[in-house]
Amino acid sequence: MADPPITAVRHSRERSAPASRPGRKWRLGVQVAGELLITIGVVLALYVVWQLWWTNLDSNRAQEEAISGLFKEFDVPASPAPPGDYGDPVVLAPISGEGTTFAVVYVPRFGPDYVAPVTSGVGTAVLDRLGLGHYPATAMPGAVGNFAVAGHRQTHGKALDPIHTLVPGDHIYVQTADGYYDYVYRNTQIVLPDRVDVLSGVPTEPAAVPQDRFLTLTSCNPRFGSQERIIAYARMDSWRPSSAGPPAAIADAVAANASGGR
Repeated sequence: MADPPITAVRHSRERSAPASRPGRKWRLGVQVAGELLITIGVVLALYVVWQLWWTNLDSNRAQEEAISGLFKEFDVPASPAPPGDYGDPVVLAPISGEGTTFAVVYVPRFGPDYVAPVTSGVGTAVLDRLGLGHYPATAMPGAVGNFAVAGHRQTHGKALDPIHTLVPGDHIYVQTADGYYDYVYRNTQIVLPDRVDVLSGVPTEPAAVPQDRFLTLTSCNPRFGSQERIIAYARMDSWRPSSAGPPAAIADAVAANASGGR
């Protein structure tokens, strides 16, 4: 059979072309959309890994360095003295500015190895890397009033992740260069973020004149959100100077820090 005229072939192609172009465009659009979704999925996965793993790793390393540096200034006797009445606690002078690590917190309820440094200030530079941040307008450890600190519940070292596990009567120990302050946990409260009265000298009672020594722990609530704040309150039960050594409940943890074996 003879080949069709050139004009007939051209007309045939022109008739079929419009029908094929939309199909190619649709397939190309689906391919591009699929690649975009894969890219977005990879980016989101990397972000989750960064938030839940890398920020914790980075913060834990920074906390260890802060504690190691702090313990170079601490005097920890090899043989702790028995409990006793050591009079009124020695209190550190207020710290001006942000970024000075001055204390260590131990919470046996959170595990035998739990330890978190306390650094002045509650900005992201402190909370995202150095564990617990001290609200600058609140009292220092052992002082009459409210020693208030903040910490992340998830990511960035999650220093207060187990805050919801505290049970009335649990001990929270704070160590400074001067000694050990033993606070006893009392209760927890869930509040909205604007409840700054929890930081008052007498927590939640801004008009009251403090007579006791309080410790307040603040963090976000729920664990993976920030719509609320979870607040844990404690009151000081006793103190002992550094020369007397640590309380028995945290002696091993303190020794580990002192030897750099954390």
